[in-house]
Amino acid sequence: MESIISSRVTISFRQWLNMIAVKDQLGRQIILKKEPRRIISLVPSQTELLFDLGLDERVVGITKFCVHPKEWHQNKIKVGGTKKVNFKTIADLNPDLIIANKEENTPEIIDQLEKLCPVYISDVNSFDQAIEMIDSIGKLTGKSQKALALVNSIAKRFQHFKEVNQERKVVYFIWKDPYYVVGKHTFIHDMIQQIGYSNLEQRSRYPEWSPGMYQEADLVFLSSEPFPFNSNHKEVLHQYFPNTTISLVDGEMFSWYGSRMLLAADYFDQLIGDLADQ
Repeated sequence: MESIISSRVTISFRQWLNMIAVKDQLGRQIILKKEPRRIISLVPSQTELLFDLGLDERVVGITKFCVHPKEWHQNKIKVGGTKKVNFKTIADLNPDLIIANKEENTPEIIDQLEKLCPVYISDVNSFDQAIEMIDSIGKLTGKSQKALALVNSIAKRFQHFKEVNQERKVVYFIWKDPYYVVGKHTFIHDMIQQIGYSNLEQRSRYPEWSPGMYQEADLVFLSSEPFPFNSNHKEVLHQYFPNTTISLVDGEMFSWYGSRMLLAADYFDQLIGDLADQ
C-alpha cells in the first residue's frame, strides 16, 4: 500500500501509521499527522496539565491567566486572555495544536484559530469528563503513559471520598455584585458531590442568589476565584446565614480540571477535617 486518499488529501502509508486521531469533548475528530511540537494552551488548568505531562519544550504559548506553573507564567509567550487573544502572536508562533475549552473560549475565537491548525476543545462538567480530557490530551501529545498514571492516581485518591457521606448541604458562591452561586451541570458542582457533600443549588450552571435563599445550608463556601472573596465578605454574608459556617475556599482546587485534581484531593481531606466539628 503506497498511499491513502481521503478527503482530497493523499498521504503515504507511513504517514497514515503515524497519524493521531482523537475526538474532543464536542465530538469533533481531531487529526494530527504526527505528535505536536508547537502547542498553545488557552486554558489555565490544562496548561498546568501539559506541564505535568512533561511537555515543557513543546508548549510555545499560553494565556496571561495561566499562572501555574510559575516558571511558565514568567517565561512562556503570552497570547492574550481566554476571551480575547492576539491572533497575530498565535499565528507567528506557528502552532500545530491548540488546546481550548468550550466555556473559557468563544466560538468566534475557535473559528479563527481553526484556520491555523487543529483545535482540541474540552467541555468538562464532571469528574469523569475531566478524566476523559486528561486521557485524550495524553494521546494527542504522545504522553499516554504519563496521562494514564495521572488518571489512576487521581481516581485512587478520590476513591475514599465515596465511602464517606457527609450529608452536609453546601452553597458555593463564585461572584459578587450581583451574587452568583454554583449550580448543577458544572465541574464545581460535581466536585462538591464527589467529596461527600450535597450542593443545595439545583438550578443549572451559575444562577443568581437572593437574600433569604438556602437557609437550610450547613456550609457556605466563598471561592477565591473568579471573584476573590475575603474575610470582609464573610462578615457581610453572616447576616444572611447567622447559623451557618461560612468558609473561604481555594477556587482552583474546586474548579481546575486536570493535574491539579491530585492536589485537590489532599486539600479536600484537610478541608473536610477542619469543618468536621463546625
